[in-house]
Amino acid sequence: MNFLRSVRVVADASATGTGNIDWDAVGEAAKAAVEPGTLDLSPTERSGYAADVRDARDRLSVVAEVTFDVPDVVEVQNRHHWIDANVETFRRVMAPFEEHGPAVLPGVTRAINTGTFALVLSFLGNNVLGQYDPLLLAEGDDDHGLYFVHPNIRRVAASLDVDYPRFRRWIAFHEVAHAAEFGAAPWLPAHLESRMNRGINALVDGDLDRDAFAELDTAMTAVEGYAELLMDRAFDDEYEDLRRKLDERRQGGGPIARLTRRALGLGLKRRQYERGARFFEHVADERGVAAASRVWEHPENLPTDTELDVPERWTARVLP
Repeated sequence: MNFLRSVRVVADASATGTGNIDWDAVGEAAKAAVEPGTLDLSPTERSGYAADVRDARDRLSVVAEVTFDVPDVVEVQNRHHWIDANVETFRRVMAPFEEHGPAVLPGVTRAINTGTFALVLSFLGNNVLGQYDPLLLAEGDDDHGLYFVHPNIRRVAASLDVDYPRFRRWIAFHEVAHAAEFGAAPWLPAHLESRMNRGINALVDGDLDRDAFAELDTAMTAVEGYAELLMDRAFDDEYEDLRRKLDERRQGGGPIARLTRRALGLGLKRRQYERGARFFEHVADERGVAAASRVWEHPENLPTDTELDVPERWTARVLP
């Protein structure tokens, strides 16, 4: 890790560039702050990743009673690969801010923005284990991807003192579960994109569209909760120790790590998992997993904020 090089990259961006964010500098600075990690996979590991994804797809298809394909793009990455992929995601999401025009103090603003996003990507790049990416707001033919950050998976399995192949497989089941729900709901990316665009465009105009962000939060709670349900019902091994140890790790760490997680809203993501999981567990226990999967038939079947806490109301409305 070269922290001084990372700072120098950000400083150079403010001195020489134009625009509110220098995305090339964001990626370079983030990678300067994080060791890439090794991708020296054994043949057993390579076949293991492929088998995990294949088995997860087959098991989840049976449990959820939905048809879906895994993404064409399935990558085992190091940390720098993940940062490169997600710089483009951040660039797409933040495009309205880039189009807003120059700031009052453009050099200072550019340095702050560039440094902030470099910090975010370096922290996430050092901690993300796997990612299903529906490539929201993307242009072109590619519409989703599945990534595994191998150095992080190996490191976390060792730090938790759990069996690495079992831990890797558990992560694969979780990410393929996301592929299942997006595969079952082709309307979902556009639904999320519209709420995201509304919210961000309002912020650019100096306003706050609370409804857009509330609808986005409700939809993402359903996304995370359904994935938790499928993962729990489909995983073909014990997993309680994995979940407990990983939750303990997420809640631990030093004060800087805890502050960073709070600033990035990772606590909110955990609450989305838990709240959504309670909703889907109730529906699945009462009516079966296939009934819970009907949430993805069309946007009107998404639970409302109230229904997430009172699933009987969703059942009465959607499954009379």
